[in-house]
Amino acid sequence: MSLKITDWAAEDRPREKLVQKGTASLSDAELLAILISSGTREKSAVDLGRELLMLANNNLNSLGKLSVNDLTKLRGIGTARAVTIAAALELGRRRKLSEIPDTTQIKCSKDVADIFHPILSDIAHEEFWILFLNRSNKVINRMKLSQGGVSGTVTDVRMVMKKAIEYLASGIIVCHNHPSGNLSPSESDTRITQKIKEAGNLMDIQLLDHLIISDKEYYSFADNGLL
Repeated sequence: MSLKITDWAAEDRPREKLVQKGTASLSDAELLAILISSGTREKSAVDLGRELLMLANNNLNSLGKLSVNDLTKLRGIGTARAVTIAAALELGRRRKLSEIPDTTQIKCSKDVADIFHPILSDIAHEEFWILFLNRSNKVINRMKLSQGGVSGTVTDVRMVMKKAIEYLASGIIVCHNHPSGNLSPSESDTRITQKIKEAGNLMDIQLLDHLIISDKEYYSFADNGLL
């Protein structure tokens, strides 16, 4: 017969362990167990947490890309639990986004990747973002311009320039993700980069770089001599 959560030693209960030792003391499976343990034995919740991680190859970024329908394919995960997991992972992503200081000075492509990786690395669709910079290459603002499907998104060059003028930006950096993990620029990526660069030259707004983000790596047009 399985032990109830109240029968476990305190150090073996994920909730009590979190309170006593902090969030960093818990494994990924234990953190997931806290999200899905309502109405179930804690031991089975931890097991479910491990199975969830196995579903995503033990990678939290991959887990964040799974839809509610994907999560409910695992026995023991209903819609309510799947929604809880998806919401928690999205909150984590938004926390990373809110931690990005707008006064960051951009000195290299890695500075840009550090800003956008938490935003774009674990989503299953493409998004196109703009970073607006002043003459000292400090970040004025950032915004998502468009969102597309798995293999592409539509970018309006006129809207890019309109927003840059509104923010009185001297320079811009654009960035989008490739959910497939393939960092090679497509013909469309190269074409839109050239169009934004040419439009920026007319408006005295310099396109400093275009980054493509994947799960772990990034591709910089500037670093590869394409700007």
